[in-house]
Amino acid sequence: MGNEIFEAMRQSVIDGDTAAAASLAEAALADGVPPLDAIEQGFVPGLSYVGEQFGLGELFLPDMMLAARAMQKAISILEPEMARQNTTRSVVGRVVIGTVKGDIHEIGKNLVGMMLSTSGFEVHDLGVDVAPDRFVEAAQEHSADLVGVSALLTTTMAGQRTVVQAMEAAGMRPRVKIIVGGAPASESWASEIGADGYSEDAIGAVALARKLLGAEAATA
Repeated sequence: MGNEIFEAMRQSVIDGDTAAAASLAEAALADGVPPLDAIEQGFVPGLSYVGEQFGLGELFLPDMMLAARAMQKAISILEPEMARQNTTRSVVGRVVIGTVKGDIHEIGKNLVGMMLSTSGFEVHDLGVDVAPDRFVEAAQEHSADLVGVSALLTTTMAGQRTVVQAMEAAGMRPRVKIIVGGAPASESWASEIGADGYSEDAIGAVALARKLLGAEAATA
């Protein structure tokens, strides 16, 4: 039964079928499957597969978002039982993300947040139109290891530099790593403004976050 339900969980995420993922999560709890096993052996492999296919150009952004939402739904059902059993997923790192001041684009940021969260990171999403000082406050409040700063417009990308400067002024660098993303950003831009890295998509962001926090060996 175990392998069959894990395979069905994997497939529900690949299909982006939120209802099926929720039903399988509930069935796992009813059957006494440890919730952590359901996540790590069932749902996570599905998201990993979707991420690989996205990287190969076989799947696209809507597929990624549907898969991440299906997994999020399953985790939301399994988490209360994990808390009851006093079992938790190991936290790879604590991340604060947001879109810079003056920019209200959030699809890419949301996907990065979902992917980081389902990959074992503790994510605090500040939303859009976020002032530099708010990034600093949130990083301090949550003892963040990493700050992700998104900008989709060439007119707002300078805000990423301002966030880096604010973090430096607060004495949080280089302990707290900073990554940037968004259409106008690039590796050279990240280097120019003193950030620690850049990723063009959510899969790359997870890999970059793991690398920066020394968690390359951990499984996604």
